[in-house]
Amino acid sequence: MQLFYHPDLDKSVSQFSFSAEESRHIVKVLRKGIGDVVHITNGKGYLFEAKIIIAAPKRCIAEVISTLKKHPDRHRLHLVVAPTKMNDRYEYFLEKATEIGVHEITPILCEHSERKVLKMERMQRVILAAMKQSQQYFLPKLNEAIAFAEYIALPKKGHLYIAHCDEGEKSDLKRRVPADNEVTVLIGPEGDFSPKEIATARENGFIPVSLGPHRLRTETAAIVACTTVALINNS
Repeated sequence: MQLFYHPDLDKSVSQFSFSAEESRHIVKVLRKGIGDVVHITNGKGYLFEAKIIIAAPKRCIAEVISTLKKHPDRHRLHLVVAPTKMNDRYEYFLEKATEIGVHEITPILCEHSERKVLKMERMQRVILAAMKQSQQYFLPKLNEAIAFAEYIALPKKGHLYIAHCDEGEKSDLKRRVPADNEVTVLIGPEGDFSPKEIATARENGFIPVSLGPHRLRTETAAIVACTTVALINNS
């Protein structure tokens, strides 16, 4: 099934037009014509089945013929991950985490972060493409980058964890995460969190956790954390 995205669709809409980019893809690339059926999500849990009534490369118009509402997951995973030095590594994390089932992502700028400027529009496109490719109906929320000190001062809820490589007592994430709950996991940059950041996180309720016996890259650690939470909730 080829899945398209239209953020403005809801169950009250009976007829709509695709963007110029999507219209061209549908008509010119996929060779869809009048009467063909396409599938669309609004990224908010809905799947729409629609029939093309006007097949123009610049303005493809469709009529909704069925609507399906998917219930949200009972758990919610928020990954707060420092940017990697190379953009492509962070984009790889965004893609894979979306496919696996992350719900919210916040880039966090730490003392050891080497990259401070992010291409948010490009990152959003990566997440959107991964959602469509993996045929999901909820678009993960991507927050603006935020400094560690600002983030840690924000109100939070659910179970809070920080994965770091520093010495000290740590629990295995897979043994701490409860199913059907809200979970936040902090992942640091290539140079890890500073000792001060780790101490501050602990003072604010974050439990230190291990993601396994090996030292992982930032993007790998984030994917492992995402997979761990997904397996606990899908077992």
